Amino acid sequence: MTDRAEPATVQPIVDDLRWRGLIQDSTDPEELRRHLDGAPITFYVGFDPTAASLHVGHLMQVLTARRLQLAGHRPLLLVGGATGQIGDPRESSERTLNPPEVVAAWQDRIRAQLSPFVTYTGVNAATLVNNLDWTGPTSVIEFLRDVGKHFPVNKMLARDVVRNRLETGISFTEFSYQLLQANDFYQLHVRNGCTLQFGGSDQWGNITAGVDFVRRRGAGPVHAFTTPLVLKADGTKFGKSEGGATWLDPTMTSPYAFYQFWVNADDRDINNYLRYFSFRPREELEELEKATAERPQARLAQRALAEEMTALVHGAEEARQAIMASQALFGRASLDELSVDTLRAALAEAGLLQVRGELPSIGALLKDSGLVASANEARRTIAEGGAYVNNERVTDGDAVPVASALLHGRFLVLRRGKRTFAGVELV
Repeated sequence: MTDRAEPATVQPIVDDLRWRGLIQDSTDPEELRRHLDGAPITFYVGFDPTAASLHVGHLMQVLTARRLQLAGHRPLLLVGGATGQIGDPRESSERTLNPPEVVAAWQDRIRAQLSPFVTYTGVNAATLVNNLDWTGPTSVIEFLRDVGKHFPVNKMLARDVVRNRLETGISFTEFSYQLLQANDFYQLHVRNGCTLQFGGSDQWGNITAGVDFVRRRGAGPVHAFTTPLVLKADGTKFGKSEGGATWLDPTMTSPYAFYQFWVNADDRDINNYLRYFSFRPREELEELEKATAERPQARLAQRALAEEMTALVHGAEEARQAIMASQALFGRASLDELSVDTLRAALAEAGLLQVRGELPSIGALLKDSGLVASANEARRTIAEGGAYVNNERVTDGDAVPVASALLHGRFLVLRRGKRTFAGVELV
């Protein structure tokens, strides 16, 4: 995020957030508007290091924080070194507690991931904070007296996830999580003048507990809102697939796979995704939505969002490589311009056949890669002109690819027809 001139006043933001569907619940809608559309304020959003990376689901919060900073407000990005050792209660079962040193390593990785999304200079410079700084030195007695005393157990039991877990069992550790998060809001209010917290809709109980705790401690007033839980049109969770989450870390999800995640978005979801994640102005988004509705097969919205998100998360060059790979694999651009990492990542997504020693014939490669079911089908596909190696049509299935045909000295791109391809890696 590039530096910009220091704002004297903030830009109106609430109407834009509401148009984009980014406010699901808020403590007081009119007070929230006055608060955000008035003088610059300090807000916070939290991320628990319960994995080695953030995933695309976290982008709702990350990019909402970016929007608020662009409007002139000051972000506190909390990476929970304390709460990450506990974990928010899940609907299904008790969490496995990770060792403190693992949580600390994940915390460092996530702090680094958050850095590119906000700017750290100017009057509304962002600050990375860690709740272990105030939770760690606090004794059990101090915590029970200063924090626990203000939490009626009947209210804690009324939280949906707690109530649902009472039958199967919930530990005191997870039951107490909302006390830790509530205390974070109070500590950031006292230490940093923070007056707003936001998070995902599944955090509403924790967030309102924090608002109430600040009030009970005689501080405030403070405000809060939540962003909606994003579900795909098929009812599954956004960012999840059979292969697991779509991570922001390029070593866990390649930039090419990240780009393809957006390109493959369901037509029923893409308009929502544009509003949630894109930084294009409203008029441009409405034009893009209209053009996509008229020509859905062109996937204009998906490709526009894929390019924008990949450039934002991984940089402009990785976005360029991902676009080029998606074109080159289908014969619309040169394979020679792809970096070795992009090419391997793209072929791994499609299916990568590893061959040791010498390469077999092209017909055998088509069969072994799964592009055809049998040697006879390979011969028939080649005879009909539907087989390609490195985007060159194949005429002889018995021919063996020469060493000079290997991309980066080790890869071949096999394609059947226009859209089905696989990779070969000589190892």
